[in-house]
Amino acid sequence: MAEKIVFPIRINRLLALRGLATRRGVDELIEKGLVFIDDKKAKLGDKIMSADVNVEIRKNKKNPSKAFVYVAYYKPRGIVTHSAQENESEIKDISPFPNLFPMGRLDKASEGLILLTDDGRVTERLLHPRFAHEKEYVVTVREKALASVKNILEAGIESEGEILSAKKVEILGPHTLVIILTEGKKHQIRRMLDTVHLTVEKLVRTRIMGIHLGALKPGGSRTLKGSARASFLASIDLKENI
Repeated sequence: MAEKIVFPIRINRLLALRGLATRRGVDELIEKGLVFIDDKKAKLGDKIMSADVNVEIRKNKKNPSKAFVYVAYYKPRGIVTHSAQENESEIKDISPFPNLFPMGRLDKASEGLILLTDDGRVTERLLHPRFAHEKEYVVTVREKALASVKNILEAGIESEGEILSAKKVEILGPHTLVIILTEGKKHQIRRMLDTVHLTVEKLVRTRIMGIHLGALKPGGSRTLKGSARASFLASIDLKENI
């Protein structure tokens, strides 16, 4: 759910909430003279008093901006998302997209879908808990998963002073579960399963919102284009960049 816009509001925050740019990006556009308030060039720090005020970003025809890139990437097991330590490798070291940054994280021991982009606007829309975007995981466990595990994990458990819960749990077989989360607390699935005495053998993220891992193999990727790109941006209430 997008944050409600309450007036008066600073122009950079307004346009960021409308998904047109980050706050810093709006300030840069204002400095370039591309932001207008009722047909007058905006100034840094301007406030918009009501929804009736016309605020627009006009395209820079002389120097059009490059389109952002969005990539679905299969992070292999044993690779860290970022900030690699000694003797570790991170996504940018092995992916074909060293200039893109990962959205969120996926534990070193886990594998599967992570999104890469150069669009800083995506960070809050994709990761802030208030948006409650679904992420789906297929988990293989060592011990047999009892039917009661579903209700326990969906009801929520306490771990290290936090309440952890799954939106939905499906037990596919004695040692396989599908878990859907709408939050992303550190090592959440491993902590939840440890509480019900299940040991994770393999954890694969297979979906983020409407983007699926599909046929990708470890280290594989696909760039979101066409309807897939449009659907992704719409799902997080963002517009194409100016």
